[in-house]
Amino acid sequence: MHCPFCRHGDSRVIDSRTSDDGLSIRRRRQCPQCGGRFSTIETASLNVIKRSGAVEPFSRDKVISGVRKACQGRPVTDADLAILAQRVEEAVRQTGLSQIDANEIGLAILGPLRELDEVAYLRFASVYQAFESLDDFETSIAELRADHARASLADAAAGGDESA
Repeated sequence: MHCPFCRHGDSRVIDSRTSDDGLSIRRRRQCPQCGGRFSTIETASLNVIKRSGAVEPFSRDKVISGVRKACQGRPVTDADLAILAQRVEEAVRQTGLSQIDANEIGLAILGPLRELDEVAYLRFASVYQAFESLDDFETSIAELRADHARASLADAAAGGDESA
């Protein structure tokens, strides 16, 4: 690491700390030549392989802009979208891969978006999964209803256990 003050080609790490989101490391460094101190932030690179074959760096902003269209007119805040994008990035990074297909990012978006807003989820899924007919919507809605029914049964069972 070059010193930003004297351009010496080496530096010594004084302190290392993980960032709040756990996705980067902040290192405090000192130049052995001039004694200047500076900080660096290290992150693992994560690249997206687009359908065209092009490779570009992962961007939370692109996740947010893609999901924002599906959330138009829905009670979803910018903070909600930022949290969703962070969850997507964390899920993608947990794969341990340095390059990931754009398709995998879309799949990683579906779960958190479904939890955030089911209507936005249906909108996003209809485009992302290329719904071709009303049957595709009906199938997806039936899955949502079945999940609601299972959750209601689980809540009822949990409530019954507490009163015993």
